[in-house]
Amino acid sequence: MNIGYARVSTIDQNLDLQRDALQQAGCERVFEEKKSGKAGTRRPEFEAAIAFLRPEDVLIVWKLDRLGRSLVEMMRTIDTLRRDSVRFQSLTEKFDSDTAHGRFALQMHGAMAEYFLDLNRERTMEGLKAALARGRKGGRRKKLTEADQAAARAMLREATIPVAQIAQRLGVSRTTFYGYFPAARSRSNTEAV
Repeated sequence: MNIGYARVSTIDQNLDLQRDALQQAGCERVFEEKKSGKAGTRRPEFEAAIAFLRPEDVLIVWKLDRLGRSLVEMMRTIDTLRRDSVRFQSLTEKFDSDTAHGRFALQMHGAMAEYFLDLNRERTMEGLKAALARGRKGGRRKKLTEADQAAARAMLREATIPVAQIAQRLGVSRTTFYGYFPAARSRSNTEAV
């Protein structure tokens, strides 16, 4: 039996592409979840898919990195499947654990993926250190400057100016505005009445 596993990292992302590919590959059952694949993250649907598999079944994923971000974790999973007489296939890379070539390609691809992930992480950390040395902190710039916040406080004191209008004047969404002025949310609720 072909068993599919589909995963996206955030709730905002869509599973349709993976779901369609897995159905075209003949998966009779597809386990889906919206969870990070970061090493060590608990993935209940993935665990359910592994528990559901029987000897001679095939676990199919759309892309190899759906198994996780760590090479060790991916290879451990694939090796466990092999010992349980379960095959593994990755549709995008066309890997099949049933062949010597497929096993070798899986190991090489996993090692390369982890290498580039580590490189990216190192570059990010070096960039943050360089920025910190220049007096800048990492992260997104604030939407509202100190002057904007002072102007907002002044407008909030004027009960006749709606919160939506203040946010619009400052060029931010109401959600962003509430991040700076949480107490304004209760005022906004009374304006809507």
